[in-house]
Amino acid sequence: LFVARVFKKTSKGGGLTLYLGKRDYVDHTTSVDKVDGVVKLDPAELGDRKVFCQLACAFRYGSDDLDVMGLCFRKDIWITHVQIYPQVSKPAQTPMHDTLMAKAGDNAYTFTFEIPNNLPCSVSLQPGPDDNGKACGVDFEVKAYLAKEQDNPDEKIDKKDTARLIIRKIQYAPSQIGAGPKADICKSFMMSDKPVHLEAALQKDLYFHGESIPIKIKINNESNKTVKKFKITVEQCTDIVLYSADKYTKVVYCQEFAETVDPSGTYENSLSITPLLSENKEKRGLALDGRLKDEDTNLASTTILKTNIEKDVLGILVSYKIKINLMVAGGGDVTVELPLMLMHPKPEGKYKHKQIYYTHIFVSCIYILSLSLNRINTSIL
Repeated sequence: LFVARVFKKTSKGGGLTLYLGKRDYVDHTTSVDKVDGVVKLDPAELGDRKVFCQLACAFRYGSDDLDVMGLCFRKDIWITHVQIYPQVSKPAQTPMHDTLMAKAGDNAYTFTFEIPNNLPCSVSLQPGPDDNGKACGVDFEVKAYLAKEQDNPDEKIDKKDTARLIIRKIQYAPSQIGAGPKADICKSFMMSDKPVHLEAALQKDLYFHGESIPIKIKINNESNKTVKKFKITVEQCTDIVLYSADKYTKVVYCQEFAETVDPSGTYENSLSITPLLSENKEKRGLALDGRLKDEDTNLASTTILKTNIEKDVLGILVSYKIKINLMVAGGGDVTVELPLMLMHPKPEGKYKHKQIYYTHIFVSCIYILSLSLNRINTSIL
């Protein structure tokens, strides 16, 4: 197994080093990638303690720096432990284990965690410019630590005897993309016998992050009023369902179009929009796909609700909607809304393309090598 990069974290005391081959774990709807890792330990640092590893999914709604008077600003959604040393049971060896063991060397022990199918994906809320510490949101953390017992609240575990790595649980867009939503409205105004008709439609129900989104707009102004202009906005709706019923709505895209539609006039056009995080960097509380330290991220993906799963367990629900608003002379307006799903495409096509590319290179190298060998044999003869 080829791993481009190995992620590792060593405890401040130097007794533990945690190794992972990746930090993104895919939720395939019916199952989630297993977390295969390795812990390298220094027996001289153990004393009478053991080595444990923990995987926790938690909701963080405040920085660790705010923990005062015994209050905790982190709530565990799900947590599991495994004893690494002395090793109670050895997990089935995987190619990822083999790669990490080769990196870690002696005194290294493997572990495997299975992430339940009902847990939320990683989501972080964008901090403000002056906010410090870890961002609020749902995160997953792998932690290796030294302790006498794996989960004793009365035992104090020193930070220098722990090694932590944040990982992400992510979800890709489904293979089947459905037909786009449509919406229409017919609105009448005072002092006008006839109404204004507005229709809007998308080509499909799901778009990828960064993809241009064409919106087909049709206006039939039968009234005696003028449509002065119209505005398109995309709103991100964040529903925090774990600890309260808080709902936040943030505009992530807004553009006005100076198109007029005179009385008894019509308008029909397809306008493209692209909501991006790069245009919303200063908006505090905006939901993002789980952030790993200072790595780039994007607007949070739409939450896909699975059947027979309680919403409370999901922590944060994210959805989007597009609003088309006509501003009519005289102070009236006409508005329709379209639901929007934003997600990442599955990367199989990209990886398959690379695989084919490297296969072509390999075959070409073999061919060149065979030609060289034939020439050498001919010269010898």
